[in-house]
Amino acid sequence: MRHSSAHVMAAAVCRLFNDVKLDIGPATDDGFYYDFDLPKRLAPEDFPAIEQEINRIISENLPFERFIVSREEAVKMLEEKNQTYKLERLKDIPEGEEISFYRCGDFLDLCRGPHVDKTGDIKAVKLVSVAGSYFRGIETNPMLQRLYGIAAQSKQEMDEILKRIEEAAKRDHRKLGKELDLFSIEEDVGPGLVHWHPKGARIRSLIEDFWRREHFRAGYEIMYTPHIGRAHLWETSGHLEFYKENMYSPMDIDGNDYYVKPMNCPFHIQIYKSHLRSYRDLPLRWAELGTVYRYEKSGVLHGLLRVRGFTQDDAHIFCTPEKIQDEVKETVRFGLKILRAFGFTDVNAYLATKPAKAVGEDSRWEQATLSLEEALKAENISYTIDKGGGAFYGPKIDLKIKDAIGREWQLGTIQFDFNLPEGFNLTYIGEDGKEHRPYMVHRALLGSLERFFGILIEHYGGAFPLWLAPEQVRILPITEHQMSYGESVMKTLAERDFRVTLDRKSEKVGAKIRRTRAEKVPYMLIVGGKEAEAGTVSVRTRTDTDMGVMTVDAFVGMLEKENMSRG
Repeated sequence: MRHSSAHVMAAAVCRLFNDVKLDIGPATDDGFYYDFDLPKRLAPEDFPAIEQEINRIISENLPFERFIVSREEAVKMLEEKNQTYKLERLKDIPEGEEISFYRCGDFLDLCRGPHVDKTGDIKAVKLVSVAGSYFRGIETNPMLQRLYGIAAQSKQEMDEILKRIEEAAKRDHRKLGKELDLFSIEEDVGPGLVHWHPKGARIRSLIEDFWRREHFRAGYEIMYTPHIGRAHLWETSGHLEFYKENMYSPMDIDGNDYYVKPMNCPFHIQIYKSHLRSYRDLPLRWAELGTVYRYEKSGVLHGLLRVRGFTQDDAHIFCTPEKIQDEVKETVRFGLKILRAFGFTDVNAYLATKPAKAVGEDSRWEQATLSLEEALKAENISYTIDKGGGAFYGPKIDLKIKDAIGREWQLGTIQFDFNLPEGFNLTYIGEDGKEHRPYMVHRALLGSLERFFGILIEHYGGAFPLWLAPEQVRILPITEHQMSYGESVMKTLAERDFRVTLDRKSEKVGAKIRRTRAEKVPYMLIVGGKEAEAGTVSVRTRTDTDMGVMTVDAFVGMLEKENMSRG
């Protein structure tokens, strides 16, 4: 229905404006969009007229008619209508594949579908925004206009969607990142390259400290590897053959080409190969917070969620076939524990199985897929089979969480790899004294620190739980006379490892409270003459809850208890 609504919107635009060139109009999670090239610059003031035409097309109850044409016919039809972008898209359809068009009244579009039967099946449509978008996401291509809309089955559903969109806008990590001074992306440095400001860096360090501690507890070893490697390494791994367009140009060092790493796995493999391994050594669980660089088109860059330089919470497990099922079960359990610690309790899984083109023996694929499925069942996680959706080198589990407003995000992934152990000739000596090929599992739990931080900002709306808050407590003296007492309270809290500041500004306490709430500091301690004399503090929360007066020791005890409630 959403995709059909995109066609109806495009039909309305074509009725209202001349010389409209069409690109694509897909459905999205919340609605749909269509990319246009037209002489007029669209603005929200144009939305009522477009919506009126959309409603007219819906009321006409026009059928969506599908028909197949030859490539020659398709080219002729598109050339006659001067649809240059569609002609480019036509080239993307492989030879021998069916070429389909859909007609809706006088609107004709190159499209694979599917669609609803008729326009009357669409009950409600609303336009929400318009933005610029480069054709194919490449900045050197023409700038198109992307018109966004939402579709619903009823007015009630439409109201719920609009409310969710409004809430998402409030939580936008780019907006909150600026307001809370967490991060920035500086144009003078380059798009997609993140600068972590002190408050954001504080949160990152808390995430990393927790991540490292939990990994050590779970039997992992932490590694650090180089940021560049010789071309031969990436040839062996297959990256230069299959991934070169996402790798940055090589640099010449001593007559050899070196590439900035887009992934960490070849380096972990080199460490594995640095010693002869025995079955007694396995499993090996190696993890790294490894910074990688990948070229992304500027049109798809999006705050922290799509960047060019990022740090993966990467890990690789090398083990024997006999141990693989236990290792996968433990990896799933560990992944859920980590995600739940950050407040993500609604987790769904997708099990991607063997695609048509794949490497590795069938028996290994069967065992690997069974291991993944048994791990999901053991943790009682609901999962969906993604038939044929695995990578060519192995099956995988994708873990997706739902945030506070119900949006789904992919975070963790657990992937088998039959390709790299073969390509790098990895072996271990088995009980029989012979060489065997180890199983290798790629594993990330948070995905990348940058993207995870963006999701975390939006999940909490910038109001991080106490253990993650960059500033946990702010002390607000009512007058200058309580400043020295405020300093003594700050010292007491700092000695107990709480992140605390003292507001030294010569303002009224009401202004201090408003600013502290706006900056989403979990607790504020108001200290006046009575508190200074009694050695107490008046406690308020960022939600303006007055918790009353308590001793500093009682407040510390409350904070320690709240910190321990994590996960």
